[in-house]
Amino acid sequence: MEQYIEFIGNHPILSIIWLAIVAMLISGWFKSKFSAIKQINPQQLTLLVNREDAVVTDIRAQKDYNAGHISNAVHLSAEKAKQGDFSALEKYKSKPIILVCATGMTASGIANGLNKAGFESVFILSGGMQSWQSAGLPVVSGR
Repeated sequence: MEQYIEFIGNHPILSIIWLAIVAMLISGWFKSKFSAIKQINPQQLTLLVNREDAVVTDIRAQKDYNAGHISNAVHLSAEKAKQGDFSALEKYKSKPIILVCATGMTASGIANGLNKAGFESVFILSGGMQSWQSAGLPVVSGR
């Protein structure tokens, strides 16, 4: 215990940075645990689609969507989604919505927008299409 006190006394800036990092990790964990928006993996996506008739929503660029997407995925322009235009998804409001982007990073803001717009259950495919393709799961080309 004396060593910790001595370290903190000798390195106050490092100690503050360390505490800040720990606090950010803990708050991130709590946010993910208690968030209305859940991250799911490709296997969980498949289960949601098969058991709960979830709607896969691809928010990548149109050319990326046309090059290859998850079967029966609905395309939603990321630009429209960022503006809060979810008219293409209104008929699916009571179904689980699974957002898919390229790597899983873009979908968070749009998921929050969907949640605020009244969509009941919103999920994000963790790792996006990269994780889907890395798992060796099929994609469909074209519209």
